[in-house]
Amino acid sequence: MSKRIVVIGGGAAGMMAAISAAEGGASVTLLEPNERLGKKLNITGKGRCNVTNDSDMAGLLANVPRNGKFLYSAFSRFDGRDAMAFFKGLGVPLKVERGGRVFPVSDRSFDISAALERRLRTLRVTVLRRRALGVRTDGGAVSGVETEEGELPAEAVILATGGVSYPATGSTGDGHRMAAQAGHTVTPLSGSLVPLEGVVAPGIPCGQLQGLSLRNVGLSVFESGKKIYTDFGELLFTHFGVSGPLVLSASAHMRRFDKKTYRLEIDLKPALDAAQLDRRLLSDFAKYANHDFRNALDDLLPQKLIPVVVALSGVPEREKVHDLTREQRQALAQILKHFPVEITGPRPAADAIVTSGGVKVSEIDPNTMESKLVKGLYFAGELIDTDAYTGGFNLQIAWATGRAAGQAAAKNGTQ
Repeated sequence: MSKRIVVIGGGAAGMMAAISAAEGGASVTLLEPNERLGKKLNITGKGRCNVTNDSDMAGLLANVPRNGKFLYSAFSRFDGRDAMAFFKGLGVPLKVERGGRVFPVSDRSFDISAALERRLRTLRVTVLRRRALGVRTDGGAVSGVETEEGELPAEAVILATGGVSYPATGSTGDGHRMAAQAGHTVTPLSGSLVPLEGVVAPGIPCGQLQGLSLRNVGLSVFESGKKIYTDFGELLFTHFGVSGPLVLSASAHMRRFDKKTYRLEIDLKPALDAAQLDRRLLSDFAKYANHDFRNALDDLLPQKLIPVVVALSGVPEREKVHDLTREQRQALAQILKHFPVEITGPRPAADAIVTSGGVKVSEIDPNTMESKLVKGLYFAGELIDTDAYTGGFNLQIAWATGRAAGQAAAKNGTQ
């Protein structure tokens, strides 16, 4: 008789766990209350799905700031290149972009989820559209799963319900609740890869720039005055602060809001060094010599940004350009290269791409993803207290832990 395994959660980690367990000969049931599998997977990477990163184990671990050592075993057996080979084997052509980011050639996340679903059908995994209510145990070992429509008997259960980010996709925290009921410690949950709340300066809310998107700008993060991170790309001003790819990546480095202060500096002209920028300003000022200062920046900045830059520069807005001093020009250049945003905190975890925090890793066997407290209970994906930077690394955690859990669950105590 095949070992009965129930996987709770039909996202990236859950589907990989179910596939791996079924490939190991187990009889697998996958529980997912959403109308379709991979709902969150399908919106990752702006719908393109940053599947993984073209990295070996060392490269992956370097991009996991939280409990990376726990993933050593899982990554050593299934790294980014293994994940690429896996999906190519399922018939999905892949491409590698900047920073080793891997995407389907089609730029369609549905091609990834569809390939996983085809594999589930081939392996005869039973998919039930049911919500799990709890894990049943007997004598310190898993005995089944309680659902809204009765109990499902099981010799092993894999919890892969995701975190608490994007609750509309089904990440409601159920997995953390079930883990806690089984006796596990759940570390405090917060958002990582999350938009940030803040102000440009006292009296200048970010909302004044709401809707302004800046492309090809530099960004530096300062933690209590010390520069800790720099990047280049695109960001967006919102009613509450800042968002966009640059900000989401930067937020993963800002983890101590309880003890540290954070400030962003935006380089609005990263292609120009100080001397080149000064020449550019002199050229623009010569063109607009008889204009008010506030009307001399149209060639330099988006219209929405001009009044804010003028205010920050300290230069009177109605001063004639031909009267500006070298010091005033330098004050403007300083703002253009170091536009400030004072960060007051992250947005709620529900607005985050991934959840930071989760089931305590010291209570999970890193080789098998099995609970050290309950025999036959396994964990995979975002539910575990580990998270990574952007670039495909968080999905790689899902693939590697899902594979480890599925293989181990099928193998351990095979009937």
